[in-house]
Amino acid sequence: LGEWERWLAVKRSDYWSVLRTEEELNRKRSCEVAMAFLTGLSIDSRRLRIGSSRCEPRRRVAMHAKALQALIFDCDGVLADTERDAHRVAFNLAFEENELNTVWSESRYGKLLEVGGGKERMTAHFNEVGWPEGYTTGESQQELVKKLHLRKTELFGKLISEGKIPLRPGVQSLADSASKKGLPIAVCSTSNEKAVAQIVTMMGPQLASSIEIFAGDIVPKKKPSPDIYNLATEKLNLDPAATVVIEDSYIGLQAAKDAGMNCIVTKSTYTVDEDFARADRVVDDLDSGAVTLESLEALVSNE
Repeated sequence: LGEWERWLAVKRSDYWSVLRTEEELNRKRSCEVAMAFLTGLSIDSRRLRIGSSRCEPRRRVAMHAKALQALIFDCDGVLADTERDAHRVAFNLAFEENELNTVWSESRYGKLLEVGGGKERMTAHFNEVGWPEGYTTGESQQELVKKLHLRKTELFGKLISEGKIPLRPGVQSLADSASKKGLPIAVCSTSNEKAVAQIVTMMGPQLASSIEIFAGDIVPKKKPSPDIYNLATEKLNLDPAATVVIEDSYIGLQAAKDAGMNCIVTKSTYTVDEDFARADRVVDDLDSGAVTLESLEALVSNE
């Protein structure tokens, strides 16, 4: 061999000797150099997988804060404190018009609110205390409930149109802020869709026209089932974790959280003593609780 070949052989021998004695360190360094040469990137050898025969840098996961995608309100007890002074009153008027010996007191109605939905509420009541005379079959009982609920909805609408029930504090300002930012707004309620729409119009015709309503019998199972919030997620193409729900009741809170959404509870007349342990925040009302669009964005981004 010539001098050049002998020198090169020695160098090669030295190189492989080093690899054998310091195999792990040199493998990482060789990979780093090769990758840097090919990609023009500076690769920190500490990020290479130790003990691997391949040059596999660990993926750097980009942590991006979530952005608020939508604001969803419950209706009764959230937009307006309608249960005691509107829904209950309308039910009692419907009972009276149909000559039924039934009057729901404030305390009785509060207990019945544990059942989601007006028709379901009446059914639960009559199943417990007994059905009016002449309504002995399932079919006749169902027809009575439908008739009463239809009339109750008309009477409820009259109470709302007369302006007797105001929006709760902070509702208008929060909805206005979300609308100005182009954020989708929806209402998810177990109440009749027509009744919900009447309350939504209290926020003004322009804003009301942009609010999606999911209400009544649109899903087979009502709150505390998450069905109605799952439907909103699907229809509005939402990431539940980037959505904030405003609820006022235990059953509504369960529905929102089981749908994977953030939930702020604003306590109402009948729900002040309910269990809200799963809530992200609990306030007396949106205004006094300083629930602003900025606070909702912060809640979502910190998830």
